[in-house]
Amino acid sequence: MIPDTSDIRLDDRVILITGAGDGIGKAVALECAKRGATIILLGRTVHKLESVYDEIKNNAGPEPAIYPMNLEGATASDYDDLNVNIDREFGRLDGLLNNAGWLGASTPIDIYDTELWYKVMQVNLNAPFLLTKACIPLLRKSDSARVVFTTDSKSSAYWGAYGVAKAGQQAFMQILADELESRNIPVNAVDPGPIRSRFRTMAFPAEDPRALTKPEAITDAFVYLLSDAVKDVTGQVYTPGG
Repeated sequence: MIPDTSDIRLDDRVILITGAGDGIGKAVALECAKRGATIILLGRTVHKLESVYDEIKNNAGPEPAIYPMNLEGATASDYDDLNVNIDREFGRLDGLLNNAGWLGASTPIDIYDTELWYKVMQVNLNAPFLLTKACIPLLRKSDSARVVFTTDSKSSAYWGAYGVAKAGQQAFMQILADELESRNIPVNAVDPGPIRSRFRTMAFPAEDPRALTKPEAITDAFVYLLSDAVKDVTGQVYTPGG
């Protein structure tokens, strides 16, 4: 159960959020900035990141940073460059939210396009691994670093590579939590459930989005897990409202 977060502040914390241009990533970025955090907005579409940047500034939040990156095509050297750039600009990282995700296609396994499978696995599983690996040295420079994943449980028919990648991502989260526990870096995840977003519309085009929870309504879980309030909790999956 997520405790009350109304008094939680994130002043002076540097937090990197992937998929920050819309949906959950945007909502969490805005909420964390409102609470005083400096946000590194990572995403593929620059104009979306610029829109979030402007909204943070218009709300008198700390000046964010924009880091354009296409997770599908990024190489290991691109992540090494990210480490160097963040270290040069901020000297550390206090929070990492692996939020970006891509559905790919809802297709039976026997006709799933092989090239698409590799692309979906790259975005949803390989990219979080490469990014997190590159950020661990930065997180170790923080006095109270936190890592959070946006997870999803989709193990039924037609979820294909997305469902497999998300299952792997949860296992990765738990392995990482075990490994970083001795360094006092909690690693947890949020399973947001059905949320009104472009991703959800792609997966369920016939669904009425007005019946779904807005991303802004679930940011408390992410704020809590990215804050100093989390101390001895690690390797857990939280469900907002559950």
